[in-house]
Amino acid sequence: MTANAAASGAWRWLLLLALALLVALFFLLDLPQTLSVEALRDARSELLAWRQRAPLSAAAAYALVYVLVTGLSLPGAAVLTLAGGAVFGLGLGTLLVSFASSAGATIAFLLARTLLRQPVQQRFGARLAPIEAGLRRDGVLYLLSLRLVPVVPFFLVNVVMGLTPLPTRSFYLASQIGMLPGTLVYVNAGTQLAQLRSLEGILTPPLLLSLALLAAFPWIARLALQGWKRWTLYRPWTRPARFDRNLIVIGAGAAGLVTAYIAAAVKAKVTLIEADRMGGDCLNTGCVPSKALIATARAAARMRQADRYGLAPHHPTVSLPVVLERVFAKVAAVAPHDSAARYEGLGVEVLRGHGRLIDPWTVAISGSEGEEQRLTAAAIVLATGASPVLPDLPGADGVGLLTSETLWQALRDCPLASPRLVVMGGGPVGCELSQALARLGARVTLLQRGPQLLSREDPDAAALVHQALEADGVQVLTGCTVRGFYLRPQDAGGGQKAVLITTGAAEAAVHSELLCDQVLCAIGRQARLSGYGLEELGIPTGRTIDTNAALQTLFPNIYAAGDVAGPWQFTHTAAHQAWYAAVNALFGPFRRFHVDGRVIPRTTFTDPEVAGVGLNEAEAARQGVAVEITRFPLHELDRAIVESAETGFVKVLTPPGSDRILGVSIVAEQAGELLAEFVLAMRWRLGLGRILSTIHAYPTFSEASKSAAGAWKRAHAPPRTLALLQRFHSWRRGQ
Repeated sequence: MTANAAASGAWRWLLLLALALLVALFFLLDLPQTLSVEALRDARSELLAWRQRAPLSAAAAYALVYVLVTGLSLPGAAVLTLAGGAVFGLGLGTLLVSFASSAGATIAFLLARTLLRQPVQQRFGARLAPIEAGLRRDGVLYLLSLRLVPVVPFFLVNVVMGLTPLPTRSFYLASQIGMLPGTLVYVNAGTQLAQLRSLEGILTPPLLLSLALLAAFPWIARLALQGWKRWTLYRPWTRPARFDRNLIVIGAGAAGLVTAYIAAAVKAKVTLIEADRMGGDCLNTGCVPSKALIATARAAARMRQADRYGLAPHHPTVSLPVVLERVFAKVAAVAPHDSAARYEGLGVEVLRGHGRLIDPWTVAISGSEGEEQRLTAAAIVLATGASPVLPDLPGADGVGLLTSETLWQALRDCPLASPRLVVMGGGPVGCELSQALARLGARVTLLQRGPQLLSREDPDAAALVHQALEADGVQVLTGCTVRGFYLRPQDAGGGQKAVLITTGAAEAAVHSELLCDQVLCAIGRQARLSGYGLEELGIPTGRTIDTNAALQTLFPNIYAAGDVAGPWQFTHTAAHQAWYAAVNALFGPFRRFHVDGRVIPRTTFTDPEVAGVGLNEAEAARQGVAVEITRFPLHELDRAIVESAETGFVKVLTPPGSDRILGVSIVAEQAGELLAEFVLAMRWRLGLGRILSTIHAYPTFSEASKSAAGAWKRAHAPPRTLALLQRFHSWRRGQ
């Protein structure tokens, strides 16, 4: 703990002690009895006389007492409000109470924020996150509504709001405005103190109904404002009297397919538009072919490493064209799952062509021969995906850079048994393909600009992947900058491609060139934004289409999902967003759902695999999040031992002293499978104790999860309890 943190903690305890003493003094002096309707009625004449003798002093003293009572959340604020009317009259009494109550409420708000927010955030931060997001959006309106209905205890509102990120100025202004109607009611009742018998007689049912209607006014005003904005937004276009479809989906990748599937499942009339191949990048050039290639590469590696299993090693003969035939066969085997025929059978209309927005309800579908069809729909979902990024470097156009989309045909046509390949980018795609192709005989050099492969993953995990790639023959260059490309002339090497690179720091920088047969660019992907009518409609875009939490664009009936919406670029997150896009598009006028992005798993399919969810150790350090780290090495797992798969670990991050899971990093042959249990636990807020108490089959890799939970439990075993148990067992032995 730093000196500043210690000083802050000591100051907080002193403040808490001072408040406790003031509250105790309040009750010891029997002040609650003084702040009653009966006591006020009895003392009214004396208070009036005091006000006449010293009006300024009486007003100042009254305001000070009011601020103290409300600031310390003590009982009696309602009676003090009555006193304002009884002693100072309706006008001055309302003025004094209005400002004193707002000042006192703000003090209570700040005290709650100072004393309670940090411990509450540490213990319940994940659970409060959605609430805080809502309060950031509507906090002032929520507070205003609560203030306008005096049934809700004001002191409770002050404390609860202090636990939220609501700005102090917004809290004060909303309190000043929102408490005014209730203040008027109570101050006016105070002017009739002689007829008042109890506080219950103030809030009659008609009055409560009136205040409730008043509380609804901010929401009504907000809806009216939204309606006005919507009218001005759609005013340039004529809304169709009838729609051809309930929903139109542009793009038949993961997001588009799932969106159309859900719409058809609930019997909506839906059209799915695709200009290229059904299934998008995942089926045709991404997940499916890459995993098929990785499976073959893994088999080849196991043959070479057969001595790990007590067998004679064997070096297989690899033909890349033959391997690619298998890859394409696996793509063809999966393709029916995403085919037009299947979706048409499910009730989806599938149209081939390029979809483009004409207005907020109309999509033009351009066919391959120039024909155009126009359809209207109440809602439209853009699921146009993303494409590989190519570097803007000298010579890039001349060397024919490959991407994850063009690699497959190039490998199929490759005449070389052992091609030389330079891979730019040390992210998941670059690492996966580098290792797989090296295992299949290619001579691979992997270039990473930063100091670490898989820069978003745990550094320990990335280090193991680095070692694994080098063990498979990949030359890994980190801290490497690519300056350009050129084709060597025929008389100097037969048209080889050269990659100009710089390694090392500025003073010790080394400039060199790498010769190769092909260059694969895997430096990232960018959303497909052009040619869909976004610019014409003025829909804002950046790296992706700008959307809100419900995936709505500038036009509330136009949605975006998948890579084009971001911020994730995973097939499973595209499918996850698709559910929200479909449901919101079809049922949004009645209820909208916000995307739940709290628990997003990720897996890199190297060997060993790397999987993660939530925070990793480096991210926690960057964000200043205090964590405990529990690590279980796979070389202690029985199944890993018998499988000769001891490389790897399970690393779990938890808050200090808590078993709540903040993040998990796994390196293992089946890391993606092992991660699922932790994703489930984080999604439903199950701690490591629940995992430990769950039976896991033996011997399985999934026992690694339970073993990690057991390691956390052992580290938190209470020493005093254990010492008592030791004495107890000694007593049982008669010793």
